[in-house]
Amino acid sequence: MVLPVKRWLTSTDFKKIMARMQWDKLLLICAGSVAVMGCRLYKPPSQLPVASSIVLDELVIYSDFQLPENHRLLRDLEAMRERLTTTLALRPSNAPIEVYLFKTPRRYYRFLARRYPDCPQRRAFFAQNGSRLCVYTYWGDQVSEDLSHEVCHGYLHATIPRIPLWIDEGIAEFYEADRGNTGWNPSQYDLLITARESQRWQPDLERLERLVQTESLTEMDYAEAWLWAHFLLTTSEVRKALLREYLADCGRGDVESMSKRLSRVDPNYGQSVQQHLERMRLNDVFAP
Repeated sequence: MVLPVKRWLTSTDFKKIMARMQWDKLLLICAGSVAVMGCRLYKPPSQLPVASSIVLDELVIYSDFQLPENHRLLRDLEAMRERLTTTLALRPSNAPIEVYLFKTPRRYYRFLARRYPDCPQRRAFFAQNGSRLCVYTYWGDQVSEDLSHEVCHGYLHATIPRIPLWIDEGIAEFYEADRGNTGWNPSQYDLLITARESQRWQPDLERLERLVQTESLTEMDYAEAWLWAHFLLTTSEVRKALLREYLADCGRGDVESMSKRLSRVDPNYGQSVQQHLERMRLNDVFAP
């Protein structure tokens, strides 16, 4: 069943989407005025949710249910892009980010099993395939956090295709819970405090920097990546500028690590990040 079009695509929108759609044996049969909803997409057995579509700047959101274009979550994702770009001084990108929203977990996990059989069973994930940037998830109780996290990956990879894993995940965790208003992530904070108090964890940026496979990340790695991002973005303008410079260099292929950069401006940066965590514990400054 073909649902009504949310918005007609301009020729520019359509070119952006078509430039990224390079799947094997992809067949588009279009008739009349060209719009995403005026095309029937055949790619068995993937069963992507493409019945409905919305274009919001660089986001192209497909779903298998009717989603209001003015839904607050979609507007939050738009605002997050502006905040992310401004805060990190990212260069503009016109690369479209395709978001596929399934109505139910059953439909999503069935697609996941067919299309990405080796992918871990996660509620949402981001995939970069060449120049295509795609987010997959389903509409559930945690869709806001899931979309914020994965779409953040899309925004970052649109500008920095080879962004290091630790800061990619750290920034995504920073923007997950409140789209970057404060960067507060209570679940990661609680995990770090519990681990530190039981003496099961100490921050180690150099170790994080050596991790290059998403599959190798533990819950503590995600939490520590969030802490480093929070530390760099919220504690001083010098550290924020250092992160901006680092990301710009990553976009140009410069591989000098953040740990080396930090050591030049703060030889005791490991102690500094622990003090930052302790200040959050004592003052609860960022907690809602």
